Amino acid sequence: MIAKDIMTREVISVRPKDKLEDVAKLLVVNKISGVPVVDDECHLLGIISEQDLLIKADELKMPFYITLFDSIIFIENPIRFNNNLKKYTAVNVNEVMTEKVIAVEEDATIPEIIAKMHAHKINRVPVVRHNKLVGIISRNDILKSLVQDNG
Repeated sequence: MIAKDIMTREVISVRPKDKLEDVAKLLVVNKISGVPVVDDECHLLGIISEQDLLIKADELKMPFYITLFDSIIFIENPIRFNNNLKKYTAVNVNEVMTEKVIAVEEDATIPEIIAKMHAHKINRVPVVRHNKLVGIISRNDILKSLVQDNG
């Protein structure tokens, strides 16, 4: 079995300038945890998940630092704080989406897909043809295919 055999073809996706509030509603209403971000020609640009949106619900914490000889030494990562601050103040999808998307082609095998999901600790993998979104595979899609094979 390969990706095109188990992928969901009717993919819910969003555009870069969509409002985060609308995306949150979309996830809740459709009971999904993330969606691909595409342009008008369905080219895959990124992905946005619940985790990206949860930053806004969390308390923003300043990185811990100490002052030594008139220098500031950060004990915690200030880059992470800057990234979280951007997400915390974001309004549109393009401000919080993950741009480096792990995707697969239609002919990827199930073991290859599982290995990618495992290695990158991701819950869903967009399926592309010439970098255009044609489907998506979630962990649940893989489980369904395993049950069907053994059932």
